[in-house]
Amino acid sequence: MYLALFDVDGTLVDSAGMISASLAAAFAAEGMVPPPPAIARRVVGLSLVEAMKFLTPEAGAATHQRLADAYRTAFWEFRRSGAHPEPLFEGARELLEALRRRDDVVLGIATGKSRRGVDHLLDMQHMTGWFATVQTADDHPSKPHPAMVLAALAETAIAPRNTVMIGDTSFDMEMAVRAGVRPVGVAWGNHDRDTLAKTGAEKIANNTSELVDILEQFWQEAAA
Repeated sequence: MYLALFDVDGTLVDSAGMISASLAAAFAAEGMVPPPPAIARRVVGLSLVEAMKFLTPEAGAATHQRLADAYRTAFWEFRRSGAHPEPLFEGARELLEALRRRDDVVLGIATGKSRRGVDHLLDMQHMTGWFATVQTADDHPSKPHPAMVLAALAETAIAPRNTVMIGDTSFDMEMAVRAGVRPVGVAWGNHDRDTLAKTGAEKIANNTSELVDILEQFWQEAAA
């Protein structure tokens, strides 16, 4: 059996607008100037407190926590209002459906989102039950710590050599390397190709069709 572990934000879901708006609201609540988009994109994938530490290294732990709490509040208010949709990227649903049809592949999630956020997303996209393992920021240290991937391996009983971690950030690639699974980057997310390559990506897909080919190649190599 093979395990395809997916990041969510920037990999399956185009959440850039929601994240940017939530960050702006959180910083405004603290009377602070929000980071420019190019900087904000660098922290997507981290847990919220870790992201705030990166964005405001001069601030203290209490401020980091308040920013994280304000972000959560803004995020859920925006979600309830529908102000900033979070659509699946083009081809993402078809990719997941194709993998689900295979008898030798199981799907998983390893994300910096909260479990509440993931559950809502899966419900809204009619994907509840699609993933054999769902690892979130609620239960693990922030990426790039390998705990999420290691928990997914334990839950599915699938070997690291048969597992691929698919993500759009350096944190995903570093997490995969630390866990001993194969890192695959996607070029449509938050970190650029050079960053993905430098942090361990063995392959980088430009679109979901390329991603299918990369996964098939890796799994053929694992079976050899």
